[in-house]
Amino acid sequence: MALRPVQVNIKALDGLAVGRFWAEALGWSVFRPGVTTYVGPVGGFVWPDPVAVCIDVVPVPEPKTATKNRVHLDLATTSAAHQAELVARLQALGATPAHVGQGDVPWTVLADPEGNEFCVLEPREIYRDTGPIAAVVVDCADPRAMARFWDEAMDWTLHEVTDDHAVLRSAKGVGPYLEFLRTPDVKTVPDRVHLDLLPYPGDDKAAEVARLRALGATDLDLGQGDVPWTCLADPEGHEFCVLAPS
Repeated sequence: MALRPVQVNIKALDGLAVGRFWAEALGWSVFRPGVTTYVGPVGGFVWPDPVAVCIDVVPVPEPKTATKNRVHLDLATTSAAHQAELVARLQALGATPAHVGQGDVPWTVLADPEGNEFCVLEPREIYRDTGPIAAVVVDCADPRAMARFWDEAMDWTLHEVTDDHAVLRSAKGVGPYLEFLRTPDVKTVPDRVHLDLLPYPGDDKAAEVARLRALGATDLDLGQGDVPWTCLADPEGHEFCVLAPS
């Protein structure tokens, strides 16, 4: 049994507008299979995508607070010129500079039209083949503990773990990385951005959820009611959902 991350879930007041922003930002397409706005690689609608971790934008009535998101995207670039061009294009699409205490760094921190922070990285060899999303980055207090939980929760490979940083990626060596960074921030509000996980065909979703609880996940009531997915939180309280196989 195993789970795989299939999409980054972003809450937004205007889900369609935020979805369109991210589609333009990544060079992907907007699909609208239901009330949510799904953003994935160009071509016919494929779910789950065999390589990419896609984006699902869900409309909610509450605006983002001033609190920095604990989960954000890092975007990959191939050269200094590409980084500068991408930053300029994103700002033309409605992104704004964001200040999260980053200081003088080679990457650029921006926020999407509803204030969700993300980074446009300088060129890095490790991200040369990830596609437009280099990494899904999670702030945490203990990267080693997060590595233990998420390495068992998913079928991804643990590449690196230190006191400050933990890195996982698909065992197939494709798509973005999942990175846990030690930060001093303390969670005060529900996460605006989270991961959605999916069992493989033939696997039992209920058994997978029970396995996650045994690893330290806890049930989460977000007012979701009777839905086919299960809302959980990891040992540090990061929300995530286990989706039902289609």
